[in-house]
Amino acid sequence: MSRVVVLAYSGGLDTSVCVKWLAERGDRVIAFMANVGQGEPPAAAIRRAKVAGASRVIVRDLRTQFMRDYCWPALQAHAVYEGHYLLATALSRPLIATHLVDVAHRTGARAVAHGCTGKGNDQVRFELTTRMLDPTLQIIAPVREWSFRSREEEIAYATRHHIPIDVSTRRPYSIDQNLWGTSIESGALEDPWWEPPAETYRSIRAPERGASRPAYATIGFSRGAPTHLNGRRLGPVHLVERLNALGGGHGIGRSDMIESRVVGIKSREVYEAPAATILLEAHQDLERLIFDRRLLQFKQDVALSYAELIYAGLWYAPLKTALDAFVRHTQRRVTGTVRLKLFKGTCQVVGRKSPHALYRERLATYSARDQFDQRAAAGFIKLFGLPYEGTRKGRVMMRRPKRSRNG
Repeated sequence: MSRVVVLAYSGGLDTSVCVKWLAERGDRVIAFMANVGQGEPPAAAIRRAKVAGASRVIVRDLRTQFMRDYCWPALQAHAVYEGHYLLATALSRPLIATHLVDVAHRTGARAVAHGCTGKGNDQVRFELTTRMLDPTLQIIAPVREWSFRSREEEIAYATRHHIPIDVSTRRPYSIDQNLWGTSIESGALEDPWWEPPAETYRSIRAPERGASRPAYATIGFSRGAPTHLNGRRLGPVHLVERLNALGGGHGIGRSDMIESRVVGIKSREVYEAPAATILLEAHQDLERLIFDRRLLQFKQDVALSYAELIYAGLWYAPLKTALDAFVRHTQRRVTGTVRLKLFKGTCQVVGRKSPHALYRERLATYSARDQFDQRAAAGFIKLFGLPYEGTRKGRVMMRRPKRSRNG
């Protein structure tokens, strides 16, 4: 009796070859496709899965859940991995794996599979999530088992079995796209010295070719979640789609980075994330308007840990759950509006307001409206500096002036 295997299927080269490879071993393959904003799964991808040997293709539209339950929490935490990566692919994996397990339960499958390589991050994310949710499920990773040694060999295998694919040996990029961003690797990018070719980028104009005039975007937040764009209330999916188009047209959101993978190796990745870049800039600025100094500083430390947990596939880890509670608590007062200027690759906040702002013009102004009691500063400085008085007494070294050669 054949084994039922639910495969996380993207429609790309690796997972298409996985379908055929599993089918040739005698498994009955159910291909599960998740729409997380890469566009509606095209009929071509579904047909490709069936040509490769899938007995069934299940498609779920997860875009709203992806935005609301995964991207918004990451945005509110300011989760950015190693200073550049806004975690688009990393955020989608626990969601896809959660539904992969659900499909396995609903179809009676006792095994799940993925098309991740043995040196990538996604294998960790899929497998950790699966084991947390159901450790009894068998996990199959064909790419770690089969004999293909390169993408060129996979392409030849797909061609030999008449599987229509969208890559070639001339443009062998590995691309993962969702609403929050696009990840691009392989091909010419494997040499970190060379500038990414123009064909590398998917949706963002080169900054120097951006619009000749700046655009302004006004984003409204309610309890930390983006709700309005230019005064109009939009759902999460439509809001991000519009910001992606706007930011992409102005060259916003490109990054080219060397990053530290979970398995320990370094890799070179190119990312595109227009909407995420704009929203992060706006949200950070709104928090600076609302939060006190100590909360801001502590939250920056939390952001680093939060990003590392997501990157490593530990979405359901106890520490991540605890940090979620902290971040949610901080967002209760993050309501307000931020105005940004977008121009030739730059994203600059030029205005912000909130009913919970700690900024008070009557205290900050140097005009006649100033209500700050400057006489209070002397006492503040005295008390603030008490622990440090005399700590450098007698240790002040003065440099002697250099003598001129002319005496």
